[in-house]
Amino acid sequence: MVKLDIKGTWLGFKRLLPLSMFVIAFGLAFGLAAAQAEMSKLEALLMSGLVFAGASQFAVLELMREEIPLLAIMITTFAINARHLLMGASLYPWLKEIPTAKRYGILTFISDANWAIAAQDYQQGERNLGIILGGGLALWLAWVLGTWLGLVLTQGIPNPEALGLDMVLGCFLLTMAVGGKKDLRVLVIWATAASVALLALKYLPPNSHVVAGALAGGLVGAFWLPKTQAAEPK
Repeated sequence: MVKLDIKGTWLGFKRLLPLSMFVIAFGLAFGLAAAQAEMSKLEALLMSGLVFAGASQFAVLELMREEIPLLAIMITTFAINARHLLMGASLYPWLKEIPTAKRYGILTFISDANWAIAAQDYQQGERNLGIILGGGLALWLAWVLGTWLGLVLTQGIPNPEALGLDMVLGCFLLTMAVGGKKDLRVLVIWATAASVALLALKYLPPNSHVVAGALAGGLVGAFWLPKTQAAEPK
């Protein structure tokens, strides 16, 4: 029977607490980048608290440097976080037994880390949703705290560019590109995204290359599944 109690939530919180230390570091980087993008402290904290999606938040910061339509920002955010559709679908057998309001309240705190642990626990017979909620709360608090620390530290740095802090965003995005799994599939995805982005930069309206590249790479990844997923029976 599916349940949600304080004990399970606390267990999930403790299990994800060590990982949350690294999340603080990423949040700090976002706080620094947000300050460089001239976003107010309140706006940055609200974004981290309400959006809670590191990659898309960094991408939006880059888009905000230019005056582009809000729709483009929304599409980019959706494209980056489209994996959450699959994550939610994989947890549906677990979540379908609880009321709708509580279900989506729990999913508000879903992230790659607590989803992976929850999916593994479900396969092993665990039915306490606290692992999702508690783990997500640990990561969410770490992300907001890191953002706040980044904003505070920026106050004491009169010239961030002199220390190379203006490169935080670029380095983070570059790390995302080269730090993951490396195989032919990933290479084709990145090459497609880069090629389409370059073509869009030349032939499409300004700043639309970000959306075009993200959508192109995402489509390739959606149709070309990893071998372990493609081999699973339907």
